Amino acid sequence: MSDGKKILIVEDDNLTMNILEFILKKEGYALTIARDGSEAIEKIPEVNPDLVITDVMLPFKSGLEITNFVKENYKNTPVIILSALGEEENTVTNGFKLGADDFIAKPFNPKELILRVKRLIEK
Repeated sequence: MSDGKKILIVEDDNLTMNILEFILKKEGYALTIARDGSEAIEKIPEVNPDLVITDVMLPFKSGLEITNFVKENYKNTPVIILSALGEEENTVTNGFKLGADDFIAKPFNPKELILRVKRLIEK
């Protein structure tokens, strides 16, 4: 199990959020939800998550801005970027340049998501 590892999910789409919540809670992770980029930046210092999963396209601040914030202030916190298929390829490249640890295209396979989360969070 996850030993109560904390994950911050930043997602403004309800369906995607519900799927992520269901999958990750079932694995025993403690979840904090942010619905937009500004809320995420506020919650990161409070929660000190073991992992951040962020959508790219968000209100107020983008997933890339969140990635940059995490990597500048919490270097050891891994970030997974979620992005809809067909979104700019250079979004992925920019995400990795900013220090993102992984990238998952939506729609995602739940088993693959869990494997990627475990690989980053159990390091």
